[in-house]
Amino acid sequence: MISRRRLLGRLSGGPLALFGLALASGLARSQSASGTPSEGSALAEFRTFIAGTRAARGLFRQEVRHPGGRTLESTEGSFAFARPGRFRWEVKKPYEQLLVADGESLYFHDVDLNQVTIRKLGDAIASTPAAILFGNESVERDFMLAEAGLREGLLWLDAQPRSRDAGVERLSIGFRAGVPEAMDVADAFGRNSRFTFRSFERNPSLDASVFSFRTPAGADVIRQ
Repeated sequence: MISRRRLLGRLSGGPLALFGLALASGLARSQSASGTPSEGSALAEFRTFIAGTRAARGLFRQEVRHPGGRTLESTEGSFAFARPGRFRWEVKKPYEQLLVADGESLYFHDVDLNQVTIRKLGDAIASTPAAILFGNESVERDFMLAEAGLREGLLWLDAQPRSRDAGVERLSIGFRAGVPEAMDVADAFGRNSRFTFRSFERNPSLDASVFSFRTPAGADVIRQ
């Protein structure tokens, strides 16, 4: 069984538990999606999504899989983001963890351990799944993008980090009606993560407090 901190940390390429961002698996429906996509351009849908989505929120499910296909761990929670550089990723089941970026710093709070890790945002999300979905138009500077065809009812886009230090070998994003419904991520350790989005809402009005973090009393703080 993978430890919670390593589960979140490996996707950012960092040594600690900082990231569980990668979104995929299955055919979860977003609120704005309708119909079945025809063969087309996932790259065009991705660019339209990046250009036209300033904020979003919804629910996610993550499954971490062994190379042989066995599920090692699964988590569920909620997310929100507002460009540029602000997002909230909150694991609610089977344990509680919170990842918050306020545009300058990234805070990871392990509730059970009452431990908070703080990193500079730019260093923390470069060439990660977080950057490709929650970043901005410059994402193509950090990733090589390629069409991956139609499968599972979704248009897929492959993305490979240009940096060898990303900790991610490759990821694929599945779109329906211009909205990412799925992302598969293969990390440098041979493990695969699959995430699904539900109740995906584009451009909602989000209060600034969603992306603020206050260190809990008595928490151990680690700065990187």
